[in-house]
Amino acid sequence: MSLTLENLSRIVDGVDYIRNANLTFEAGSFNVLLGRTLAGKTSLMRLMAGLDKPTEGRLIYNGNDVTGQSVQRRNISMIYQQFINYPNLSVYENIASPLRLAKMPESEIDRRVKETAAMLRIEPLLKRFPLELSGGQQQRTAMARALVKDATLVLFDEPLVNLDYKLREELRAELRDLFRERQCIAVYATTEANEALALGGTTTLLHEGRVVQSGPVMDVYRKP
Repeated sequence: MSLTLENLSRIVDGVDYIRNANLTFEAGSFNVLLGRTLAGKTSLMRLMAGLDKPTEGRLIYNGNDVTGQSVQRRNISMIYQQFINYPNLSVYENIASPLRLAKMPESEIDRRVKETAAMLRIEPLLKRFPLELSGGQQQRTAMARALVKDATLVLFDEPLVNLDYKLREELRAELRDLFRERQCIAVYATTEANEALALGGTTTLLHEGRVVQSGPVMDVYRKP
């Protein structure tokens, strides 16, 4: 399983959001997009998700061209900076919501929700509502909802930026451990070089919509 970006560009009103990006992401990999604000990280992830269409280039998934495929037909999950949870639903129902949309059997929903909640250490909170949770617990709930459906591509758009330092360190470590056990493609956007170093994996450096460098994080760090 792999996702390849071939000469991918998105140009809006003459402005390069992304220009000629060529990247390949492999199954089981953890990939960091590093760049300052407006470098093109979110634009690139929106193209990968199918939320936006490229002006030029192709997206190849497992050898198949999915460039024009809608987001609804792609097995992806996206996690944002904000704690996007349904306030009127319990933690359990928040996590279960994508499975209910997929009309999975109740027994399978229950198994997956409890398994994912345990993995993210929020199993004791399943009966609570989002407003009864701390910031870290709310973000774990949002992550659990994104991970529960076994997406083949998981996109993290600066998911820890609104948390305090201690919580960020804790969740970074959890993310590294979590994706060692999964065979999906994980892509994580950040403005912080220290965060890219802490997360490890592959780092792609973006600047003004262009890929400047990509490779193992320590190679990018030592030989910029």
